[in-house]
Amino acid sequence: MLENPRSPRVRAVAKLAKRAARDETGHFLLEGPQAVREAIAFRPEAIVDLFATPSAAERHADLRETAGEAGIEVTYATEAVLESMADTVTPQGIVAVARQFPTSLRDVLAAAPRLIAICEEVRDPGNLGTIIRAADAVGADAVLLTGRTVDLYHPKVVRATTGSLFHVPVSRAGQLADAATAVTAAGLRVVAADVKGDDLLAARATGILAEPTAWLFGNEAHGLTDEALALADTALRVPIYGRAESLNLATAASVCLYESAFAQRADGG
Repeated sequence: MLENPRSPRVRAVAKLAKRAARDETGHFLLEGPQAVREAIAFRPEAIVDLFATPSAAERHADLRETAGEAGIEVTYATEAVLESMADTVTPQGIVAVARQFPTSLRDVLAAAPRLIAICEEVRDPGNLGTIIRAADAVGADAVLLTGRTVDLYHPKVVRATTGSLFHVPVSRAGQLADAATAVTAAGLRVVAADVKGDDLLAARATGILAEPTAWLFGNEAHGLTDEALALADTALRVPIYGRAESLNLATAASVCLYESAFAQRADGG
């Protein structure tokens, strides 16, 4: 039983809330039973350490059992220790340390994807995590991170994916220009989501949304630069019929990804 919140082992886990520690160790923090459950189910080899309070282990007996079946040992700890490890105020008694597992752009494109989300300069962790979650929900093949997009393994990104991080490949794809060139060469149309683009509803009739598509989403505050837009084959906007000034980035991205998913499935894809 870990009881000292200031022990070196506990402090090493807590440091993973900072990018420097994540980059140095190649590890990241998982908090809460849902994220840990998905990690055990889909990437058990990524789990380095699993910590739980005795009461949480009892509440989530299925998690404890599947961890045991996967050969993952549960280390019991006090509530104070879990609170010291976690980035959240209430980690629900379950915390894990996992190895990072980014996918290369080459591997993404080698799988002949039909639907990709590209996140260019997306800086809000909640937005990035929600876009990954939406990409998973629509059955997208991958998410590409370009430019200075927030770190994939930031604790808030990981939490916002609610486990989808372990379902859909995510690649740190470098600079947007290089990623766009590679995606285009792989046969995907790059479609920018931009307020200056054509109406998304009108695009339904053209059939372009049924084609292999890489949606390009930009920064929350500034959108896509002119240089970024020039890399796209076309630009589309989500129409606003009410009085809202705009849509949250993650909400708009979800709408765009679902439009493509609907079109591709209607077309037999």
